[in-house]
Amino acid sequence: MELTTSRKETLFWTWWAAGTTSSVGSAVGAVALPLTALTVLDAGPFEMGLIAAASYLAWLVIGLPAGVFVQRLPLRGVQVGADLARAAAVGSVPLAWWWGWLSVPQLVAVALVVSFANVVFDVANATFLPEIVERERLQARNSLVSATHAATQLGGPSVGGFCVQLFGPVATVLVDAASFVVSAALLRTLPARGGRVRAGTGPAWGLIREGWWFVVRHPVMGPGMWTATAVNFVCGAQLAVYPLYLVRELHAPAGLVGLLLAAEGVGSLVGAALTARITGRLGSARALVWAGFAAVAGAALVPVGAGWPAFVAFAAGNVVFAGGVVVLSVTTRTYRQIASPPDLLPRVMATVRFVSWGAIPVGGLVAGALAGALDGRTTLWLFAAATLAAPLALVLSPVRRLRDLTDFQETSRAGDFQETSRASDFQEAPGAGDFQDARSAGDFREKPRAGDFQGTPRDGGELLHSSGGVDVGHV
Repeated sequence: MELTTSRKETLFWTWWAAGTTSSVGSAVGAVALPLTALTVLDAGPFEMGLIAAASYLAWLVIGLPAGVFVQRLPLRGVQVGADLARAAAVGSVPLAWWWGWLSVPQLVAVALVVSFANVVFDVANATFLPEIVERERLQARNSLVSATHAATQLGGPSVGGFCVQLFGPVATVLVDAASFVVSAALLRTLPARGGRVRAGTGPAWGLIREGWWFVVRHPVMGPGMWTATAVNFVCGAQLAVYPLYLVRELHAPAGLVGLLLAAEGVGSLVGAALTARITGRLGSARALVWAGFAAVAGAALVPVGAGWPAFVAFAAGNVVFAGGVVVLSVTTRTYRQIASPPDLLPRVMATVRFVSWGAIPVGGLVAGALAGALDGRTTLWLFAAATLAAPLALVLSPVRRLRDLTDFQETSRAGDFQETSRASDFQEAPGAGDFQDARSAGDFREKPRAGDFQGTPRDGGELLHSSGGVDVGHV
């Protein structure tokens, strides 16, 4: 049954409230969990990398079939079940500490449980949004979600650092667990399925393969996915190294760690606010390239300096990096939701996240090993250089010849695309007009925070913002 416009409006705000509550709790947990590992369990560089890698391992294990699972199951049930599983896993940390059983292996196990729950939740969440938002409003809603995410990441880490100083890192983790419970209660009021996405039929492997080739052969989504993969590889490293770098090398107290991580929220908020203006002035395709180079500059600024200048450089680099990732994520996510056939959307989202989010644990493990052999600062320099792969993936693709992403026409067959000779020849698809030329509002997001063991891009994107995912994820 089709949902009415007024009903969709009500459902969207319920969905938004659930995500915002979870995001606030996770912003607090992003500070509390890594500090628990560092200060309570005295975790080393490799152990921090192992925890960060476990947070995203599920994308490599069930990332591709997750799209088929979500398409065949009630979206509401998937989201609620995942929220409750995450609440139980995170809530086990203070219980184990109380009983004297808390250990690094348990934090790894918690990260694994949360990781598997994140996979199905994120694919379901990204699929659900187009069901409750009109196509012509999808871009604006994605920007609102990104701006909300940025606001929570701006204040959440500071609150988390303050709570850690008052109550200790372990007790502060309870805030994150409670946020998942509230989110589940709100999501429980949503319909099981809105009607836009039909359950997939046929062998699961055939459905997975169809989604894979649709993305890989797409002249816009394909390069966007590889850009997201490059950024998320770097983000995985930042998730593992940021807490170590701030606490062990810069000797930042818990409260200052929270403030420095909150700088990501400033960049995300600015990026979300300016995305429409940037893509409208430059064009969505050109904006992606420039945003990629901005992310490189931000990553290179993070490890500069010593003492208080280092804190300033870290915050400034975080702001610039986050702003670039927001533009990348919002732009590519909105295009993907509009350009993908409804029946393919869950598998498209799963494919992109399987590849891009699968790079996060690899980055975390590599960074953990490098930081142990070298140091945190040198490791961050190396991964800043690796960030160059993100804009290069776009520059070396057909995207470099476009002004707007929608200058490519999609034909009726998946994987068969036709490039128009000039932007003016583009025949606008329903709801795609917001991406066009200077008339565009072009809101095409960002990444999780450093040490966020839950590791979900809370605004629904694939680009992960490590200071605080792209799909990048989330880029």
